[in-house]
Amino acid sequence: MSEQSAAFFSLTAWRQRLVFWIGAILVGLLIVAMTLLSEWAGLTYRQLSLQFPWFNFVIAPIGLCFTAWITIRFFPGSEGSGIPQVKTALEITENIQERSKLISLKICLGKMLLPLMGLFSGASVGFGGPAVQVGASMMSSLGKVFKFPPHYMEKGLILAGSAAGFAAMFSAPLAGIIFAIEEMGRALEERISSLVLTAIIFSGVTAFAILNTYIYFDDKSLLMPWGQSWIAVPLCGIAGGFLGGLFCKIVLTGNSLLQKTGLPIPIIAFIFGIGIAVLGYISNGDTFGTGYQEAKTIIQTGKILDPFFPIYKMLATCATFFSGIPSGIFVPSIATGAGFGANLAHWLPIAPVGAMILMTITAYFSGMLQSPLTSFAIVMEMTSSQEMVIPLMAAAFFASGTSKLMNPTPLYRALCDAYQPPPEKPQEIDNEK
Repeated sequence: MSEQSAAFFSLTAWRQRLVFWIGAILVGLLIVAMTLLSEWAGLTYRQLSLQFPWFNFVIAPIGLCFTAWITIRFFPGSEGSGIPQVKTALEITENIQERSKLISLKICLGKMLLPLMGLFSGASVGFGGPAVQVGASMMSSLGKVFKFPPHYMEKGLILAGSAAGFAAMFSAPLAGIIFAIEEMGRALEERISSLVLTAIIFSGVTAFAILNTYIYFDDKSLLMPWGQSWIAVPLCGIAGGFLGGLFCKIVLTGNSLLQKTGLPIPIIAFIFGIGIAVLGYISNGDTFGTGYQEAKTIIQTGKILDPFFPIYKMLATCATFFSGIPSGIFVPSIATGAGFGANLAHWLPIAPVGAMILMTITAYFSGMLQSPLTSFAIVMEMTSSQEMVIPLMAAAFFASGTSKLMNPTPLYRALCDAYQPPPEKPQEIDNEK
């Protein structure tokens, strides 16, 4: 019997496959629950803040302060996006104790609940990064329960879980696969590649079956006529890449300066909670929540009520990041990119409005992450227009190149430094005989 046939009929191999598949479906269900609860929480807060103007300036700073305190007191390792933690965990191959500080069942629980508390505090919270850490933590925990071999524990389960969470968040299996390769910085090795890919597909399909889709540009007639319209490709790419790079620069510089102040994280969260309240007040509540509804409205109508909305949303997302609460930046960035794209289409109407919005979203993503293929895949799976494949891909690479001029190190790679385990002390050599 060949090695492949033996692997196919092996009970151990089938048990491992079932754990991967069931884990992927479970991750998909968890992300669906997070998605639905996030929209309810954001909408509830916005309604209360508009009904009671004072509500904002009390709940936002106090709520963020309390959420930040719970994070560092009970769920250390769950703060921020979660993607830097997972990237670092993938690089830790032997020190299991250090890895458990970044991905665990406890962190999974915190990463699901604390972003909702942030939404109830008016923060600009995204669930893309949290979905990645939730997926990696859940799959890694299942691996411990079922005593998977070290090879799977070190690479396969973490990679599969993180990419499955990403795919489920956007109902985008293709984007999840590209994210696993491009952003998480790991090649899919032969022994785990098929299981990782099927886990991503299972998770993405589970989310799609329940949510149907996430943000969907339902315009099958969207075209980019050859000629002047194609000038919009480098225009949106460079402009979106610059703005995404600017966001990255603000986050990294601001994070470095805040660390030097030595202020306790809850105090920092309280201060930025006041900033979030102010931004919410002047934007009439548009900066609160994930930004999903605002992005959907802009993408479907091509209109934006306030030209300053993308600036407000970008600043609110920065403030949320600086507060230290568990929160991602993907979904708020879709709203920010859509707002910038609508403005650009209004100021320079050289291409269809919808096309310019989609290209600017892609470019903003790519400038922010410097991961052009992942950025292109996310937006591509939002639309059914195959004519936009080349313009979106080109805009993503224009944006990535522009951003690299501003930030030589990608955002998540730079943020990984805070989670690197301390170097081991060299063992003293006893020279005595």
